[in-house]
Amino acid sequence: MKIINLLFLSGVLAITSGCGGGGGGGGSNVPGSASVPPSSSSSVSSALTVTSATQSSSSTISTSSTAAFYPDYNKNPLPADAVGMQSNAVQLAGKIKLGWNIGNTMEAIGGETAWGNPQVSKELMQLLKAKGFDAVRIPLAWDQYANQQTAEISAVWLARVKQVVQYAVESDMYVLINIHWDGGWLENNVVSAKQEQNNAKQKAFWEQIATELRDFDEHLMFASANEPNVESAEQMQVLLSYHQTFVDTVRATGGKNAYRVLVVQGPSTDIEKTNKLWPQMPVDTATNRLMSEVHFYSPYNFVLMSKDESWGKQAYYWGKGFHSPTDVEHNPTWGEEDYIDTWFKAMKTQFVDKGVPVLLGEFGAMRRTNLTGDALSLHLAGRAYYHKYVVQQALVNGMLPFYWDNGGLDNFSSGIFDRKQNTIFDQQTLDALLQGAGK
Repeated sequence: MKIINLLFLSGVLAITSGCGGGGGGGGSNVPGSASVPPSSSSSVSSALTVTSATQSSSSTISTSSTAAFYPDYNKNPLPADAVGMQSNAVQLAGKIKLGWNIGNTMEAIGGETAWGNPQVSKELMQLLKAKGFDAVRIPLAWDQYANQQTAEISAVWLARVKQVVQYAVESDMYVLINIHWDGGWLENNVVSAKQEQNNAKQKAFWEQIATELRDFDEHLMFASANEPNVESAEQMQVLLSYHQTFVDTVRATGGKNAYRVLVVQGPSTDIEKTNKLWPQMPVDTATNRLMSEVHFYSPYNFVLMSKDESWGKQAYYWGKGFHSPTDVEHNPTWGEEDYIDTWFKAMKTQFVDKGVPVLLGEFGAMRRTNLTGDALSLHLAGRAYYHKYVVQQALVNGMLPFYWDNGGLDNFSSGIFDRKQNTIFDQQTLDALLQGAGK
C-alpha cells in the first residue's frame, strides 16, 4: 500500500505517491501530507549534488555479467567479525517493541529537506528514545546522489547517512536503513527486462553502503528495498534475485556485515500478496540472520482515503465501540479487528513460526482534522484504538511494528512530533502506540 505525500519542493506544492516517493502497486493512492516548511541544510547536505536518475536497457541476469555495468566497489573485504553481533534475528526482534519511521525526509527526491521536514538531528533521536521508541527506520534515497554512469554514490551523502545512523545508535536505538522508493529504479521495475541491470545497481549500491556502515554493531540492520511492486509469480522470482544480490553483496563485504541482520520485503510489502506469492527466503551464509518485511495500510477507506468516491465512502471511524450511531455511512464496512487478526496470524504462521521475524515496516492512519465536534472526537478516539490494536496484535504475532510518521501536523497527516521544535504534537497517538506495546 502506498501513501501520497504533499511535497514542498522549491516552494511548489506537488503530490507524489509512495511512502516517501512515487510508484504504484500494493494498493490505491490517496493524499497524505507533510506540511512542515523546509529548513536550512547543514554543511554536510549543502555540499550534496542531486542528480537526475536515468535508466538504460537490460537483458537477463547472470551474476558475472553485472560487472559489465558498474565497477566493483567491494575493494577491501574484511574477515568476519562477530564482536557486537551476538543476536540472531529472533533475539534482535525480542529487543524491539516499537519503531518509528523518519518519513518524507532522507528519501525525499530533491534532498533531505525538499519535502518540508527539517534535517534529522541527534536531538530528535534522543526525543524518540525518551518517549518510548526502541528503533527507527530511516527511508533513504541513493540514486539521486550517484553517478549515473558508474553508480558511485556521493561520499558526502554516505557520510551524512552514517552521521544520522550514529545519532540513533548513540541514543541507544536500533536502526533500519533501506533503499527506499529511490526514483523507482528497483521497485517499479521488478521485471525480467530490467533484472540484470537492476541486480548490477543493487550490487554496486550495497557494496558502497555496506562498506561505509560496516563497523556499526547489531544495532544497525539493512533492508533490501521498500515496496517492490510485484503482481505475479514470475515477478516474484525477479524480486528474489534482487534480494539474493542484496544478501550476497552485504555478506561479501565482511567484518560485522558477515553477521548483520538483513531484511527482505514481500511482494509490494502487501500481506495478502506475500501470503500468496512468497516462495522462500534468500540463501544466506549466516544462520538465522534474516527478517521479512510487510506494510499495513488497511482498511484503505479509514487510513488513507481522503474523499468519498462513486464506489465507496471514506470511513471516519474504526473498531468496536467507535462506530457512529448517526453518521453511519462513514462507518467502516470491512477491515476491522477480525481482518487484522486473520492476516497478522497468517504472517506468524508463514514466517515467525519458522524462525523468521516479520518487520511491520510501516502502518498508520491519517488524522482527519477536517472533521469537527463529536465526529472529530469519535474519529480521533477510533484512530487511537486502531493504532493501539495494530501494535498489540503485531507483537502478539511476532511482528515488529514501525509507525509511519510523514512529519505533517495538519489534516490528512500522520506526524506525532513537531520535528522543528523537537516536541510532541500528537500525544493521543503516542499514548496509543505505547499502550499497544505495553509501555
